[in-house]
Amino acid sequence: MKVYTAQFGYREADRLDITVKLGEKAFAPTWDMVMGYKKGELSEVQYKELYLERMRRSYVANRAIWNEILKRDRVVFVCFCRKGEFCHRVLLAKIFEKLGAEYGGEI
Repeated sequence: MKVYTAQFGYREADRLDITVKLGEKAFAPTWDMVMGYKKGELSEVQYKELYLERMRRSYVANRAIWNEILKRDRVVFVCFCRKGEFCHRVLLAKIFEKLGAEYGGEI
């Protein structure tokens, strides 16, 4: 399986929206996390810790969704963050790497 990341405007069939506003909730951060980071109330380290813990819980609670994604040949995680900025889509891609996927980078 190949995993990629892209900004929200990517529209191909392999796209998976992981935004808190519109996306697959099993992979989205919380509004508190997003706003806390944007307001400077959460550092990158704090955000990463919260997101990784959220994904650990999601993996247990939403195993069917995780397994469905892992069975795909290719998936592109999308959100609103600009390319090159700290972003949860890259954190999620790295998690999927640990589960056996190959991260191909940003599209």
